[in-house]
Amino acid sequence: MRDFSSVKRIVIKIGTNLISTKNGVNKERIKEIVEQVAKLKEEGLQILIVSSGAVGLGAKALNHKNEVKYIALKQACASIGQPELMAAWAKEFKKYNLLCSQILITRSVLNNRKSYNNLRTTVMTLLELGVIPIFNENDVISTSEINNVFGDNDRMSAYVASKIDASLLLLLTDIDGLYTDNPKTNKEAKLITELDEVDSTVLSWARGKGSTFSTGGMKTKLLASQIAQKGGCGTIIASGEEENVILKIMRGEERGTYIRPLSRISQRERWIINTPSSGSITVDSGAEKALIIGHKSLLPSGIVKIDGVFKEGDVVSILSPNGEVIMKAISSFNSSELLLIKGHSSSEINAMIGEKHKVVFRPEDAAINE
Repeated sequence: MRDFSSVKRIVIKIGTNLISTKNGVNKERIKEIVEQVAKLKEEGLQILIVSSGAVGLGAKALNHKNEVKYIALKQACASIGQPELMAAWAKEFKKYNLLCSQILITRSVLNNRKSYNNLRTTVMTLLELGVIPIFNENDVISTSEINNVFGDNDRMSAYVASKIDASLLLLLTDIDGLYTDNPKTNKEAKLITELDEVDSTVLSWARGKGSTFSTGGMKTKLLASQIAQKGGCGTIIASGEEENVILKIMRGEERGTYIRPLSRISQRERWIINTPSSGSITVDSGAEKALIIGHKSLLPSGIVKIDGVFKEGDVVSILSPNGEVIMKAISSFNSSELLLIKGHSSSEINAMIGEKHKVVFRPEDAAINE
């Protein structure tokens, strides 16, 4: 038995192949999930849902039977399918006198500290009001060309779980969990019930993606578990086709594959770890020792190299003299200023750029890379 009695906030991600059929929304599946969520709500749990399926539903409405490859068509399908998807969720939740809300996000929303804090405040308010937030990627405006796309809802759900301080992420799919090989073709394949780490060997067991209109697969789920794990959030990959699987999991029954969390870290550290670096700062050996062992602030005098273009307040990678990423931090200077003042003492800096910060970042603005 697994003990989830201390879990108070969970994120449930429902895959495309669970929520859509050849005729549109799988209303029975949504009905089953809502019934379970309603019971957990009665027990005091806070539930957030990440719902895939908008692109697939839009494609079916357009009678488009093949994979949606082109960005413009994908965005059009999402625009058509999202209202239908939300209507189905809202209709079922209304039966239990529960409200749900729609939250469409891009990766840039989570990466920007100001927009992230605004989002977090809204989500926390919704949870306090007893509302079930339903997330989806804003496919209508998300494009990889401007680097604001998650790529799949598995990883998006992990970022949501990590940054909204959830204790457990449930990735519901159409198979029982992670197997050592494809169980449909290899009868000797074994279900992995628990993992402490997702390494290269574990990733090699995952192959392919889910369905024509999905962007994920087992590999993306394992990559998502790594994101959640770093944020102190456990992940369970399980079959959403099993009756009452959510309730069974929360009651401690061993279902699916459980990837255990690492130690809990602060919400600020979570944000730093899961925000892509805008550049890098290479430090000398003395500064490296002060940062890692002494937990000190980084002074400009300890910097030997700056890479990338970044603004004040951006997250950057901190590199050791041999190029290893030792931590990530929020820089108090932009890259142009650091190029000017690197290697200089605090007294020299005032004459170079005027009165500003004394340090590049403080310990509370950094997170150790593990």
